[in-house]
Amino acid sequence: MDAFLGQVFTGLSVGSVLILIALGLTFTFGQMGVINMAHGEFIMAGAYTAYMLQDLMGGGVSLLVALPVAFFIAGAMGLLLELVLIRRLYGRPLDTLLVTWGVSLMLQQLARDIFGAPNVQVRAPGWLGGSLHVAGASFSISRIFIMGLVVVCVVGIWLFLTKLPQGARMRAVMQNRQLASCSGLKTHSIDRLTFFIGSGLAGIAGVALTLLGSTGPTLGTNYIVDAFLVVVVGGLGQLKGAVIAAIGLGLLNSFVEYGTSASLAKVVVFVAIVGFLQVRPQGLFVLKSRGLA
Repeated sequence: MDAFLGQVFTGLSVGSVLILIALGLTFTFGQMGVINMAHGEFIMAGAYTAYMLQDLMGGGVSLLVALPVAFFIAGAMGLLLELVLIRRLYGRPLDTLLVTWGVSLMLQQLARDIFGAPNVQVRAPGWLGGSLHVAGASFSISRIFIMGLVVVCVVGIWLFLTKLPQGARMRAVMQNRQLASCSGLKTHSIDRLTFFIGSGLAGIAGVALTLLGSTGPTLGTNYIVDAFLVVVVGGLGQLKGAVIAAIGLGLLNSFVEYGTSASLAKVVVFVAIVGFLQVRPQGLFVLKSRGLA
């Protein structure tokens, strides 16, 4: 029983990290069809933001301060990328993949030039140290914090999409870009807002990842493929689909890895995704759109 609870907790924590990373991709990929390979470097930027604030402020509250700061820094990077490059490549997903991959390599090299090749370590605040022991199982407080952060982000995005006029406009563009444009919505402005929010969420994910390991130039690269898989399995532009897919993949990976190895678990998860997409290629949920019959 203890081992089972431990694996469920591990799976949920892995799924929580994937949710944070995939949230931004859910909208940029789902709304604009942009395959942003530089999304991982926005994660890296968030992690290095936490590292720099740690040096400026010390431990304690620096991690909490880093969350909004990383959101705006990564969001600004995404907005700049959209203004300079992406806006010229809408409707050409292969071109966006190649261009953003080149940008990701440039940003990785820039990080090496600024921070050096060795990875750096962000010290977790003392209040996130230790573990909780329930029913004989041990639960890391830092991972519990990440889960709570994910819940706050998901609820915040849901409220934005359903309660604010900006969110309603974003959903309108997702459902039918041409009709939204004909109705007077400034789709380019909405795209920029979407890219800012999606990139900012990647920055928050980077701060969270500093609690799980060291920070380096290739931090985001280790997660970007899994995040894209979450988006595809959940359904393009589907918030609830991304959440369910991330938790499901995290639990599957945790239990398979427990009985085998990390490498074999990756293979099993990938095969399971391929099999699922053969049965349901549109993902768990389909974006409802309006069109002429």
